[in-house]
Amino acid sequence: MNILCRSLRWLLCFSCVASAADKPNIVLILADDLGWSDLGCYGADLHETPHLDRFASDGVRFTAACAMPVCSPTRATLMTGKHAARLRMTIWSEGAIDGGPKNRKLLAGESFPNLAHTETTLAKHLQSAGYFTALVGKWHLGDADHYPETHGFDVNIGGTHWGAPQTFFWPYSGAGRFGAQFRYVPHLEFGQPGEYLTDRLTDEALRIIARAGEKPFFLYLAHHAPHTPIEAKPDDVKHFEAKLREGLNHQHAIYAAMVKNLDDNVGRVLACLKQRGLDRNTVVVFASDNGGYVGLDKVGDRRIPVTSNAPLRSGKGSLYEGGIRVPLMVRWPGLTPAGATCGEPVILTDLFQTLLGAAGLPPDANATDGVDIAPLLKNPAAKLGRDALFFHYPHYYHTTTPVSAIRTRDWKLLEYFEGNRAELFDLRNDPAEQHDLAQQMPDRATSLRQRLHAWRESVGAALPKPNPNFKPGKSKTQPQPRNTP
Repeated sequence: MNILCRSLRWLLCFSCVASAADKPNIVLILADDLGWSDLGCYGADLHETPHLDRFASDGVRFTAACAMPVCSPTRATLMTGKHAARLRMTIWSEGAIDGGPKNRKLLAGESFPNLAHTETTLAKHLQSAGYFTALVGKWHLGDADHYPETHGFDVNIGGTHWGAPQTFFWPYSGAGRFGAQFRYVPHLEFGQPGEYLTDRLTDEALRIIARAGEKPFFLYLAHHAPHTPIEAKPDDVKHFEAKLREGLNHQHAIYAAMVKNLDDNVGRVLACLKQRGLDRNTVVVFASDNGGYVGLDKVGDRRIPVTSNAPLRSGKGSLYEGGIRVPLMVRWPGLTPAGATCGEPVILTDLFQTLLGAAGLPPDANATDGVDIAPLLKNPAAKLGRDALFFHYPHYYHTTTPVSAIRTRDWKLLEYFEGNRAELFDLRNDPAEQHDLAQQMPDRATSLRQRLHAWRESVGAALPKPNPNFKPGKSKTQPQPRNTP
């Protein structure tokens, strides 16, 4: 009897392993603060991204993909398939602890700094299905009690509660840039002077691929680039300094060098997959976590914007298109046509159900805020059975005051909590959001506003509150905390 039981257990185990071996590998590469127009295939003028441009020609490139306006909320939705407002994670992790400015008209909506353990993450699902799961790079979803290892990742290299490294050069540690706290990137010991973070994280990712063995793997490669601090390798900087000229949208040579290095390293990952014969059975996704950062950076004796999201308006933190529209490209062997573009509005929350489906897993019934976009990957001209996307940022940033938004394909309404005002845009004819039609089309504005209110109530969105200590006439500006991601 005992022999029979052991035999049955062995057969069940073998069946699980054999089933897992048939599943595709999944590589999710997430850039940090990379703008919608920062890649050549999205219209960049100064930047050079030949590897990502070639990758776009091998799969489907989305032109209307959106994310949350800042980092941690997007990362939380990727892991859970739930909207940031439903999770109550609407600002970066450190910002949730800080609570926001206390001298503005409104107090920011409540936001949690940690991704709750009650959430079943994408990594947990894949781990249970026999995948080897690894996070390399940025985590930014909570303290040590909520690190990747507690959320379904077998391996965590570099993931902490911090949103940015002290420096992109080894040993990647120090204090002062983001405040007095000493920052470091764990598990990247034994480097050498001059070693660059994006290169090193890619080295670690390639080791993960090599060590996965016979198990399918889920590699979440969350690069810090091209987030601040704006630092790049000297030779790359010189290359772009020589290319600068008047009339370009992009004018920051160091940022351009960071983007080039990011592109080089994506190319290394793709080449590794091909060399190992894994490209035929690996779903690869590339995206950014929010719009490009348009804050000023000191370069020599000038202060210039880090990047430009033109023709889109504004940037990171804002709910204008420059803050929420991001590059998204997917290559799924056997499913995606080569060189296709898709204009259907999608949101990175959708990747949760999509990647579950790629692994042959059923949808997560608790993750109701995203949909499986595999039909678009198969036929980029298709339409989803969804006509609205929602955004909620009840916080201050240098590009915005607290705001929510709704997009219904071509129409978009932003509702600002200060002054209780709304703006309405026709994105088909005005993608730069220059012409507010709220006064001209009050019925449409009212209808969209009512839908936005109903959605906020349905997800339990935290709202900003009047500040009892606000004094009109006093300074209404306050610099962002130094731990701004």
